[in-house]
Amino acid sequence: MPSRRTVLAAAAGVSAALALGTTAYAGTPDDKKLRSLISRMTLPEKVGQLFVMRVYGHSATAPDQADIDANLKEIGVRTAAELIARYHVGGIIYFTWAHNTRDPHQIADLSNGIQKASLEQPRGLPVLISTDQEHGIVCRVGAPATLLPGAMAVGAGGSRKDARTLGRIAGQELRAIGIRQNYSPVADVNVNPANPVIGVRSFGSEADAVAGLVASEVAGYQGAKVAATAKHFPGHGDTAVDSHYGFPVITHTREVWEELDAVPFRAAIRAGIDSIMTAHIQFPALDDSGDPATLSSPILTGILREELGYDGVVVTDSLGMEGVRTKYGDDRVPVLALKAGVDQLLNPPNLDVAWKAVVKAVEDGELTEARLDESLLRILRLKAKLRLFDAPYVSQGGVTRTVGIPAHLAEADRIAERTTTLLVNDGPLLPLSAREHPKLLVVGADPASPSGTTGPPTGVLAAALTALGFTATALSTGTAPSAATIARAVAAAQDADAVIVGTYNVTATNSQKTLVEQLTATGKPVVAVAIRNPYDVAQLPTVPACLAAYSWTDVELRAAARVIAGRVEPRGKLPVPVQRADDPTRVLYPVGFGLSYE
Repeated sequence: MPSRRTVLAAAAGVSAALALGTTAYAGTPDDKKLRSLISRMTLPEKVGQLFVMRVYGHSATAPDQADIDANLKEIGVRTAAELIARYHVGGIIYFTWAHNTRDPHQIADLSNGIQKASLEQPRGLPVLISTDQEHGIVCRVGAPATLLPGAMAVGAGGSRKDARTLGRIAGQELRAIGIRQNYSPVADVNVNPANPVIGVRSFGSEADAVAGLVASEVAGYQGAKVAATAKHFPGHGDTAVDSHYGFPVITHTREVWEELDAVPFRAAIRAGIDSIMTAHIQFPALDDSGDPATLSSPILTGILREELGYDGVVVTDSLGMEGVRTKYGDDRVPVLALKAGVDQLLNPPNLDVAWKAVVKAVEDGELTEARLDESLLRILRLKAKLRLFDAPYVSQGGVTRTVGIPAHLAEADRIAERTTTLLVNDGPLLPLSAREHPKLLVVGADPASPSGTTGPPTGVLAAALTALGFTATALSTGTAPSAATIARAVAAAQDADAVIVGTYNVTATNSQKTLVEQLTATGKPVVAVAIRNPYDVAQLPTVPACLAAYSWTDVELRAAARVIAGRVEPRGKLPVPVQRADDPTRVLYPVGFGLSYE
């Protein structure tokens, strides 16, 4: 971590060079001074400021050798400091898989190292550090930071106050470790149960409900001085294709878009959203060219800028995703995105190709420097609003005082308790009593855990139930249990008083369905807990009790355990409808459905 003297000297140098002084977050940055700064920048510096890039390693200057090798292979530099020196990047995105997020104190050191490396460059501009901290199934910063319920769980809770509290807590902790832009909340309205990429990352299927929760989270994040990002414009909620691997097409009419997809984005704009992320989807009713929205001037300039009146930062989704690479090469994508109205170019697969392509487009006259200056002004305004010019560094003391503190952890548990949804309770079977059912078997799917969970979901749930007075044993059966695995689970159930089954996206042909059926056939009480999509219940007609937890993170599994044990009431209500398995045109459980113990 830089010394206090280095920090103060660098920060003073930036303030003097820019003559910006202290810019309060709620104030209006001085455009005249920002334009003066832009006028002194070279073309390579301007182009670099438009890119937000990944980089491997836990340190800006001394990453592990494996991370140095990965950086050399993918980017052609050894470290984050070299990345900044060569390409003048204006933003860096943190990923768990890039080894950026080991623990909060390390992240703070990395953030300070990145800022120091950039501030020591001739132009001395601070870096806007970002990440995807949606909570629920998408988290980059894990425990001991506070992990909160994901969007659909919050939708099941239905509390705008909880959504705002979530944004405030998450924002305070992100800011403490140097992350000033979060790619959250998801503003997509998930109307397609087959959606493979959004699903529980959405607040739900009702546009107005989603809009209210989106606006509340925006207020929470931005009140904590972290830029929120509504995504994925113009709406990714009705796809059956994952844009990471394919090119989805949205078939909504313009009228449907106005009444459904647009509503949360309008709410985010009214709430003063700092940034909006584009979707790599084709939306013929909005642009019939066949281009993805990320590269569409009619969508980004015509609709987002001109019709919706948005003048904040527009950031692409990752440019390494297949949805944006299907039609054009990696050299054309960044140029076309800028021509469409984008400001920040996120994570291109080959930065050198993308960076040089933008430089060449300006030199050839396809793009003007004036066009780049428009985006630079928006980006620098945001950096000034976030006080990056006069307060670019964070402190280890601030991490200790803010990240994962007891008050935040307790609030996360309280929010989660209001989200668990009881869908089936024949008998009623629930709540279970440790006196009547002392021995529990916890089986089920153990998908790859989001960052920060303490172990496989079966183990986390078993530990939570044991802490509540049961004796719970965990047995992982996976997302596609074999006949032999099912037989082991059935045999283990003979020694249990009740069985808890964690299910993960059950389909008509998935062997998880067979597992639940055979466990139910033993005559033992069986409780299914859907640990991702709530639609599992439609495939489990024989199960006597079923809960929707909406995620397999610790906070949501602990809440489900407390509901199972009767320590709290199930309060969640479905934020999406569940269709019948035998006739998807008919609704089995409507929006707002949820049982209680009363």
